[in-house]
Amino acid sequence: MGALLEVKNLKKYFPITAGLLKRTVAWNKAVDDVSFSIAPGETLGLVGESGCGKTTVGSAILRLVGPTEGQVLFEGRDITVMKKSELRGIRKEMQVVFQDPYGSLNPRMTIEDIIGEPMKKHGIAKGAHCKDRVKALLEEVGLSSQEMRKYPHEFSGGQRQRVVIARALSLTPKFIICDEPVSALDVSIQSQILNLLRQLQQERGLSYLFIAHGMPVVRHISHRVCVMYLGKIVEEADCVSIFERSLHPYTQALMSAIPIPDPDHKKQQITLEGEVPGLKNLPSGCRFRTRCPHERDVCQNIEPPLREVAPGHRVACHLLTDSN
Repeated sequence: MGALLEVKNLKKYFPITAGLLKRTVAWNKAVDDVSFSIAPGETLGLVGESGCGKTTVGSAILRLVGPTEGQVLFEGRDITVMKKSELRGIRKEMQVVFQDPYGSLNPRMTIEDIIGEPMKKHGIAKGAHCKDRVKALLEEVGLSSQEMRKYPHEFSGGQRQRVVIARALSLTPKFIICDEPVSALDVSIQSQILNLLRQLQQERGLSYLFIAHGMPVVRHISHRVCVMYLGKIVEEADCVSIFERSLHPYTQALMSAIPIPDPDHKKQQITLEGEVPGLKNLPSGCRFRTRCPHERDVCQNIEPPLREVAPGHRVACHLLTDSN
């Protein structure tokens, strides 16, 4: 089965200006040569520290920000070169669920209007038909259709996120970007929303790009995982390999920070030294070398390529290059 979404050598650089004329003096390389694919019905987890560029990847895929270079192929069509009229059509098939459910909902609109507005604008449904579809969507995400006349402030955080998901489903998309969709919710509510997303995926055949910084959340929902550090993917593998056989020192440090609910279990946590470098002053060679406990001379001068070390398992690290 072919890929639903292919991201090829995606770059997004933001200019850094100075002086009265605002001349560009440097570039903030938020996303630097990122490539991955997502199959129909698959969830790809994109994980990393705050500021690593994962949200910018999602925004560039949707053309909310224009990519600097690279391709984003959705069912073989390159989104990066599409005109606005073409994007309008394809955005029905690509939706997004943001981190803050309250901030992404218009407080002056009822839930019925919030969910129904996309269908009306795209000519999918109106009038009584639209109202019936709103009721069905609310029930599908676990809310009562009797609450459709309420406003966002009358709901809890978890309920508001269900409304956001219902709105995303209103256009019957094939692909949804979930940008930290549970990080603002209580832990007990997080599992409910994750289970809902998995259920919807099974019933509708949805594909997800699931962006997060919490490893346990990614493990719960993802089929494959990409780990990002300073605009680069440093490791990619299926979920089991990432969590049980991670190879990159950065991924291993993330794994060691996951708490284990067993007071008798002794776990050695890997502590990374130093600060995260700024994107405008990136280290030469390997971007992780200034915090890596295994730094070598080659790491200072040559950037490690992201290469396959096992079937479906790609890592960017000179340690593995030397040993294979």
